[in-house]
Amino acid sequence: MTDFSTLGLSDRILQSVAASGYDTPTPIQKAAIPAVLEGHDIMGLAQTGTGKTAAFGLPLIEKLLANPQRPYPKSCRVLILAPTRELANQITTSLRGFMKKTPLKIATVVGGQSINVQIRDLGQGKDILVATPGRLLDLMERRAVILAQTHFLVLDEADQMLDLGFIHSLRKIAKAIPAERQTLLFSATMPKEIADLSRTFLKDPVRIEVSPPGKAADKVAQSVHFIGQRAKADLLKKCLGERPGDLSLVFARTKHGAEKLMHHLVASGFSAASIHGNKSQGQRDRAIRDFRSGATRVLVATDVAARGIDIPGVSHVYNFDMPQVAESYVHRIGRTARAGAEGLAVSFCSPEETKMLRDIERLTNVPIEVASGEHPGFGHGVRKDAKPNRGPRGNRNGQGGKPREERSADNENRGRPNRGKRPQGQQAEQGAGTPSRPASRPSWRRNRKSRAA
Repeated sequence: MTDFSTLGLSDRILQSVAASGYDTPTPIQKAAIPAVLEGHDIMGLAQTGTGKTAAFGLPLIEKLLANPQRPYPKSCRVLILAPTRELANQITTSLRGFMKKTPLKIATVVGGQSINVQIRDLGQGKDILVATPGRLLDLMERRAVILAQTHFLVLDEADQMLDLGFIHSLRKIAKAIPAERQTLLFSATMPKEIADLSRTFLKDPVRIEVSPPGKAADKVAQSVHFIGQRAKADLLKKCLGERPGDLSLVFARTKHGAEKLMHHLVASGFSAASIHGNKSQGQRDRAIRDFRSGATRVLVATDVAARGIDIPGVSHVYNFDMPQVAESYVHRIGRTARAGAEGLAVSFCSPEETKMLRDIERLTNVPIEVASGEHPGFGHGVRKDAKPNRGPRGNRNGQGGKPREERSADNENRGRPNRGKRPQGQQAEQGAGTPSRPASRPSWRRNRKSRAA
């Protein structure tokens, strides 16, 4: 059996790894650590929860220690970019655990926190800087960060950064970094845009693929309930009530919908909190901290949290709203079944969301088993050959509920409300229990007119 001592790491790093509770490297770690130490660019494809942070963090710390030097003022030697505040904070927490007995210094810059405090903190320079693209560009424009001495660039969860509109920001940032650098790109999925990005950013990369792109975590049992939008909240409460001691992550489509659903759950007696772009950074940190400790059992989130929550104890992910981007489904359900554990991912699919479900099944190449749903409005959306999902240990309970991703990660990370335009035909800030009504139905148009009157 392979252990970390065979991967080329020094005794100092191995002691930190052991102190952090790691014993056997994951497949992505076994493949990436030696390649990074040898100086190769990396194109890493792995589903969430496979240990990517240690896969790039450990060898980069090793290389920094092997070439000791003080970082220049306002500079960093390693730049790690992440799409969300939560993921950036999680990366920093993990790396700090490996750096405890080293002189290396790390900093995090994300939106929602005082930029003046961050400017002062960066004044003396850092060995490692973990940042979201929006806040980093702010600091670069103020000349508070200079990347001319940065020789290692990591793009973590690159596919989500593209989904959230960061491609132009990434290109601006990359131009400020010396061309002679080592670049590590990690992604859970491999859309065409990621392939194009890798050709632009990477030089003769080593491709490391430990799971097929778009593949969900192996130990996640998936099921779907076909149900009308108005009935979702009651089904969610029923599912949560059947497993009161479990940690459950619920995804909602919009910030308003997540907040409304959270208040509805609290009013019904559940210990719930919410995390989305309208929350301050302090509120978001507190919600995750309480969820991690078990003080809060249910966390309602928008897709801003889909890749930023690394909590091994999450047993259930509920897709209260189906994601509009199929790749987001993989990232959402990757929040459970982490660190080798089993988990349940349950989706609530309304008649208007069946196309999203078909897109997800096309991406993952796996039919999601139907737990319930005889609603006549689903039509061809219900597969005749699907069987109820019993999940691990024969559990027949279908749980569901999941949202859609935030439209502008740039605004999320700068802490500003999303002012982007809604896609055509989309209702504004749809709340929990409010159905999305296609405007093509004449009877529904008449109903709206009668209510307005």
